[in-house]
Amino acid sequence: DIAIIGISGRYPGAATLEDFWENLKQGKDCITEIPIERWDADQLYDPEKGKVGKIASKWGGFIDDVDKFDPLFFNISPREAELMDPQERLFLQTAWETIEDGGYTLDSLSKVSSLQGSDLGGHVGVYVGVMYGEYQLFGAEESIKGNPMATWFSSSSIANRVSYSMNLHGPSMGVDTMCSSSLVSIHLAIDAIHNGLCSMAIAGGVNVSIHPNKYKNLSQNMFVSDKGRCESFGAGGNGYVPSEGVGAVLLKPLGEAEKDGDQIYGVIKGSSLNHGGKANGYTVPNPNAQAGVIREAIRRSGVSVDDFSYIEAHGTGTSLGDPIEIAGLSKAFTGRRQEGQYCSIGSVKSNIGHAESAAGISGLTKVLLQMKHKQLVPSLHSGVLNKGIDFDKTPFRVQQELASWDVPENRLRLAGISAFGAGGSNAHLIVEEYIPKAKKEYHSEDAAIIVLSAKSIDRLEDQVLNLRSYLDNHKDVNIYDLAYTLQVGRE
Repeated sequence: DIAIIGISGRYPGAATLEDFWENLKQGKDCITEIPIERWDADQLYDPEKGKVGKIASKWGGFIDDVDKFDPLFFNISPREAELMDPQERLFLQTAWETIEDGGYTLDSLSKVSSLQGSDLGGHVGVYVGVMYGEYQLFGAEESIKGNPMATWFSSSSIANRVSYSMNLHGPSMGVDTMCSSSLVSIHLAIDAIHNGLCSMAIAGGVNVSIHPNKYKNLSQNMFVSDKGRCESFGAGGNGYVPSEGVGAVLLKPLGEAEKDGDQIYGVIKGSSLNHGGKANGYTVPNPNAQAGVIREAIRRSGVSVDDFSYIEAHGTGTSLGDPIEIAGLSKAFTGRRQEGQYCSIGSVKSNIGHAESAAGISGLTKVLLQMKHKQLVPSLHSGVLNKGIDFDKTPFRVQQELASWDVPENRLRLAGISAFGAGGSNAHLIVEEYIPKAKKEYHSEDAAIIVLSAKSIDRLEDQVLNLRSYLDNHKDVNIYDLAYTLQVGRE
């Protein structure tokens, strides 16, 4: 079992995971028109799908300030930072926030040794899913205008930048399996830990929509929704809405995490990968392969199909893809003892759009937040269900409202997360909730020393305000635990 001990991310309409949870809980649709800072969508917009040079959608999910970065914090020159793909900068920030969330510092990571006894410290892997590298197009366009410029993109550099900046010595790689990239990255990180290639790992994905080329390509291939909605399992879905996102988790063997007193968001019981092989078309999903990857993940996890109470589906909201996904899931759940629609299903894409190479990590983040709050959030645009799916004959019901995530007594909440790449690369991850062992809370009449640090006065003031805001919203925090984390788990 692998413990998730740190997490961070940014998604449309959510600069923090607390914002993300509020949006999910309230059933907020975070899709907007394409910001003018990206490009003038009205100039390129033509609802006629497939028209060369035009885009069939002017909607998407966008995160704020993708161009903002503090290079000196990471000892990077401003000139070098300007030429770096924004995905590299975003993931570096998110990886930092993830290890901080786990209560680790660069110094403590440098002391993570190999479980095999290697002398080299920093035995931490980095795996990042990434799909698009369109920042280079800006360099080409500037050069055509007579301003020679060579912008840089390498999927490996996104992971390698984290390993370099944090002095980590585990495997470090960018992973591109299209829309399953971030879930595949997590699977590879898990395998690396199991095989002794690293003792811990940072894994996740990043995706941005900074150039209209992506929208032109998706429009030509008739992938995008011209309605500006991801109607996961809803009637009338005719494509997906591209979305931005960046997220990461910090992974560690469960036994080690418990021994070290780490916080644990959830436990990864197992995962699996496969490919659809030859199907009815290059981008047409194969339900048998989807069922196969889920069955294999279940086998590896040692759980039963009757144990599941939630599935975070791929759920792109297409009239073809959604019925195929439910067919594959139903096949994977063959042999169940429970009757009726006992397992809830939903898709974060209905809230934020399809984050492509960050889709899997956005779905995992949603599941972990639901486990934390013991609530299931509504899957949007599913008031009228896809007529091509007879849900009554499946074990699944689409989660259409905010509700308590209830499970039978003595049973833990268990969820599956699916991510399927357009070229046929399938991934499935199974996560179980973690119930921490009761610990004796420390209480004292002594003062607690709250240590805060930053690289400048104005940043320090922001740190104070951030902490105050956090404490206002978390009245149950033990002040001595907080003091300890700020003294030991921060630079």
